[in-house]
Amino acid sequence: MEKLEIFLVVAPGLEEVAAAEAREQGFAKARVVPGGVACRGAWPEVWRANFVLRVPGRVLVRLASFRAMSFRALETGLDAVDWASVLAPGQPVRAEAATKHSKLYHAGAVKGRLEQALGRAGAVVDPEGLRVLVRIEQNTCVVSVDSSGEALHRRGFKEAVNAAPMRETMAAGFLRAAGYAGREPVLDPMCGSGTFCIEAAEIAAGLAPGRGRGFAFEQFPGFDAEGFAALKARAPVARGAGPVIGSDRDAGAVRMSRENAARAGVACHFEEASVSALERPDCAPGLVICNPPYGSRIGNKGPLFGLYGSFGKVMKERFEGWRVAMVTSDEKLARATGLPWEPPGPHVAHGGMKVRLWLAQM
Repeated sequence: MEKLEIFLVVAPGLEEVAAAEAREQGFAKARVVPGGVACRGAWPEVWRANFVLRVPGRVLVRLASFRAMSFRALETGLDAVDWASVLAPGQPVRAEAATKHSKLYHAGAVKGRLEQALGRAGAVVDPEGLRVLVRIEQNTCVVSVDSSGEALHRRGFKEAVNAAPMRETMAAGFLRAAGYAGREPVLDPMCGSGTFCIEAAEIAAGLAPGRGRGFAFEQFPGFDAEGFAALKARAPVARGAGPVIGSDRDAGAVRMSRENAARAGVACHFEEASVSALERPDCAPGLVICNPPYGSRIGNKGPLFGLYGSFGKVMKERFEGWRVAMVTSDEKLARATGLPWEPPGPHVAHGGMKVRLWLAQM
C-alpha cells in the first residue's frame, strides 16, 4: 500500500515524548520535526495514529509538496493534487493557508487559490468543513488534510470541566514524561475535573483514547469501515496497576471527576480533601502528579505560596518512596514546596502560557 507522510501536531515542548509514544506504538521511524512528529504509513496507519496515540493534538496527512514561486505554479500544483483520495463530491471543506520566507507572501491570496482549486475538485467551501491546509515556506508548498476532525484532546467522555482545564493530550504527555507506563499507583491531590486520573486509568487498562469519538477520515472516499472496525474491536491489554486516586477540596470538582470517569468507563477513586489532609494510600509507592493553580492562570499568586508549601510538607512527611510530578508556570512557586526537584522539563505551551514539569523523588 502507498506510504503517506503522516504529521502529528504536538503542543510545543512535548515533541520528544510524542515521538517516543509513536515509536512505542509501532511507528518505528517517527522523528521530531518543527511543530511536531513525522512518520510514514499507509491509510490504516493514519487511522491507527488517530485511534491509539494519546499525546498528539491532530494527525495531518501530507497530500503533496511542490515548488511554488508564482501563483501560476501554485495553481498548477494544487490542481495536480489527488483530491479524490480525500474529497467526496460536494465535500464541505475549510481552506487554511500560511506562508513564510517565500515569494508568495500573501496568505489570503494563497488561501483564495486553494479554495478555487478545491472548488474545481468538486468540494464546497464551508467554515465548518474538512480542514485542508497549505503552507508555503522557502517557496516550497506543502498541502495537507486534517484526518482527525475535532482536536484529539476531545476524547468524547469529559463533559464537565473546571476553570483552566488541562487538555487530555497534554496530560498524557506529562504522565509519560513523569515515567508513568500504567503499572503503578497514581494520585492527583488537586484533580480538578479528573484529567490526569482518567488518562492514567485508561493507560493502565489499555484503552485506546479514540474509542469514544469519530474522525474526519471516516468520510474519506475509499475508507475501509470494516478494517477500522476490526482495529477498534481489538481487546485492550491491561498493563496492571495500583489504584488511581484523585482528591480536591472542591466538592464540585470531585463530582465532575466522578461523572467524567464514569463516562470513560474507568476505575478511579475520587474524594473531597484538602492538600493538608492528604493521607498516603495503603499501596506500594507510585506517582503523585498534579496541576496546581498558578498565578498567571488564576490571578494573584501571593496566597498560593502557602498552598505550595503545604503540598511540599505533606509530600516530604507522608510520601516517602513516591515520585512527585508537578506542572506549573512559576519557578518561585515550585521552589516554595521545598522539594528536591530535578532540573525542570522543557517549556510547554499551555493556553497562552509556558508551563514546565517538575519531578522529584521522595
